[in-house]
Amino acid sequence: MPKEIIPEEKAISIAQQWLTDSALTASNNQFEEHFNLISKKVKVTGVPGYESVSYTDWARQSEQEFKDKLLKSVSYKGFKLLATNDRQIMFKTVETILTNDDNSKKQGIEVLLTHEDDSVWRVTQERVLTHAEAVHDGLMKSL
Repeated sequence: MPKEIIPEEKAISIAQQWLTDSALTASNNQFEEHFNLISKKVKVTGVPGYESVSYTDWARQSEQEFKDKLLKSVSYKGFKLLATNDRQIMFKTVETILTNDDNSKKQGIEVLLTHEDDSVWRVTQERVLTHAEAVHDGLMKSL
């Protein structure tokens, strides 16, 4: 018997809690806690210069950035629920990363959260959106 699809309100609540936890752990340089929100199976696409980024590559780079306290803050704004099923939630949002040298990067992202076997919601896919797609989705304003 198939499981029920997660109700929209619950899916939004789960995704927003994940975004809050992700922003807080990254902003506080809590590497272990932050990477507990990311699946070891994760695949990130849309990063300029890379076909895809694996968990190992992402973790290696982030661990050094967290140790060096390069991040001032990470935040998310805007939210567009795309789909849900019994174990997954897909949505788009805008991620803003501010570094301690006052550089910032703002990008639209598409996130797939999966309820893994240990009952933790983790990102299993992330895609960096083009600026045009983020504008089209109403997440960002045109330049």
